[in-house]
Amino acid sequence: MSDCFAQYYRCPERYSRFAMKGPLSETSGYFRFGADARCYGQCSGQRPSNSPTEALYDAFADVSSEEGTTYLPFDLRQIVDSLRYELYANSWRNGNPVSAVVKMYYLIRPLLPVGVRKYLQRIHLKGWDKLPFPHWPVDRSVDNLFRQLLLISLRSQGLGRIPFIWFWPEGASGCAIMTHDVETSTGVDFCSSLMDIDDSFGIKASFQIIPEGRYEVTPEFVESIWKRGFEVVVHDFNHDGHLFRDRQEFLERAAKINAFGEECGATGFRAAVLYRKQLWYDALRFSYDMSVPNTAHLDPQRGGCCTVMPYFIGDILELPVTATQDYSLFHILQDYSIDLWRRQIDLIMERHGLISFIVHPDYIIGLRERRIYEVLLAYLAQLRDERNIWMATPGEVNRWWRQRAKMEIVEDGESLRIEGTGRERARIAYASEQDGQLVFTFQTQ
Repeated sequence: MSDCFAQYYRCPERYSRFAMKGPLSETSGYFRFGADARCYGQCSGQRPSNSPTEALYDAFADVSSEEGTTYLPFDLRQIVDSLRYELYANSWRNGNPVSAVVKMYYLIRPLLPVGVRKYLQRIHLKGWDKLPFPHWPVDRSVDNLFRQLLLISLRSQGLGRIPFIWFWPEGASGCAIMTHDVETSTGVDFCSSLMDIDDSFGIKASFQIIPEGRYEVTPEFVESIWKRGFEVVVHDFNHDGHLFRDRQEFLERAAKINAFGEECGATGFRAAVLYRKQLWYDALRFSYDMSVPNTAHLDPQRGGCCTVMPYFIGDILELPVTATQDYSLFHILQDYSIDLWRRQIDLIMERHGLISFIVHPDYIIGLRERRIYEVLLAYLAQLRDERNIWMATPGEVNRWWRQRAKMEIVEDGESLRIEGTGRERARIAYASEQDGQLVFTFQTQ
């Protein structure tokens, strides 16, 4: 169960000394691990709660250490997977992520005026701000859990510091990606102008293209994106909201989606409306996915992966959506500022995570929306220049994270070095405790 800890930090295995104490509860449920990590799964010591609204038992009290090994009252892998894969959500356990009402809405959606769509969406999402879990506006439960365990490892093994491979290349403090879902022919027509806007701030992005049904995808359109240094990602099949309705139908669509991806050179995928069934991803022939929100309060399929870091779902790397979509910000929250985005950025950067945006070319054509988007781009450029944020494309993040996952720290006496492809961009960091808090420093070059 220690492998997911070592994979998260890419630290030598000898620093990852965890074992499970039992027996575990017969049923799964919610509990806490310290003040900042909510968990879901089985645990020992006390029966977990059925709902996140109940007073949650703090399993931190049941941690013990002996001869440098830390004994946890849960299976770490199970807890992490339950959050990342959203196994806590009723929709997962029932096998039906989309209600009949939502299905009907997306059937008639193309016929509805924009004003009617906004009204119906606000009704459907009513009470979103009362949802207790995941935490709004960013849930960092997985990341907080790993931080707690890193601090416990320092104490239980009597160490001054633990070395690990830093999360981002060249010691960047965090990473940000911009992605554009192209939903209509109007959006297609605006893509060239949107690339001009992005380029004016020195930011490259990905464009998620729908293979069938919404608009004509010409080779010239696809090439116009690639040749300017932007990326093409496959966006669902026809954006009807039914991709995961039926397993056999999904497999048939997946074959066409995969073929379209090969045709346009895309290595990434995103489902429509952020619908997802991670357990079906093995049928998708892509290197990475961008369909899982961190906190899905404003999405038709509730849930969230509760992490601000990329993670693997089988062979596919998940790049979670960690910031509120532009449509939700403007038309659901009716907020025409970047205040919420800035708040989310701050929370993600506190964990050195991935700041991931969805901004639709269809929804920022208006002057008001476009100005807000340009304010966001200016702020990201400022963070890049002043706070060492790595402003990357999804494909670049995918390539880096895969390289990092195969790197190793080699200990040669008192000296350390990184082995593996891409090591010239990697940095060794050290975790240590200072005044009861976890702090990170870098190896002196």
